Amino acid sequence: MVLKLYTYFNSINGKRAAITLHEKNVPFELHNIDLFAGEHKAPAFLEKQPFGLMPYIDDDGFILYESRAISLYIATKYADQGTQGLVPTEPKANALFHQAVYSEITNIEDPANKAVVEKLFKKALAGLDPDEEYYQKLITNLDSKLDVYEKILSKQKYLVGNEVTLADLHHIPYISLLPVTGCHSVDLRPNVARWFKDITSRKSWQAVKDGIKSTSTY
Repeated sequence: MVLKLYTYFNSINGKRAAITLHEKNVPFELHNIDLFAGEHKAPAFLEKQPFGLMPYIDDDGFILYESRAISLYIATKYADQGTQGLVPTEPKANALFHQAVYSEITNIEDPANKAVVEKLFKKALAGLDPDEEYYQKLITNLDSKLDVYEKILSKQKYLVGNEVTLADLHHIPYISLLPVTGCHSVDLRPNVARWFKDITSRKSWQAVKDGIKSTSTY
């Protein structure tokens, strides 16, 4: 049975899961959820994803939500195909991997997510003007975190070492939207800029950046 991905085709978190599906060469069917019609809050959706957020997957009856959990599941289940080493298995490397994953969640996603929402989605979804002072505070916070990334990436190619992992790829969807908000913090840091250009040039991101599409031929 072909894996099914339930998400809005342009969902930021949906893209995070789809990147991994492409990296691991896992065919999938996209079931596009109509975000603007509130389909993600409908009873049928909430039965599978009780928080009413996207995405979730149905892998032959196994239901899983949260994009990072989905990515870890896919990378682990299909460890022997596609890109190798996305989740290091050696204990120390695995610990460093999870350190980088949690750093992204706690240090980068929060200000980046809120900055994108404030500048791009607040007007579109709620009809409200962005709070410029609040936005600038978010960017200042983000800049302080990216300064740390600059130091880390001055010593190694990727966040866990010299091989790409999910910890790197998880950053792409939100950071890629920052320039649209007027934030060019990545470009101002040469090592961060080099790293981000590298990971966003991968075929997996190029396949989903303009919208997720089914890859299954069934």
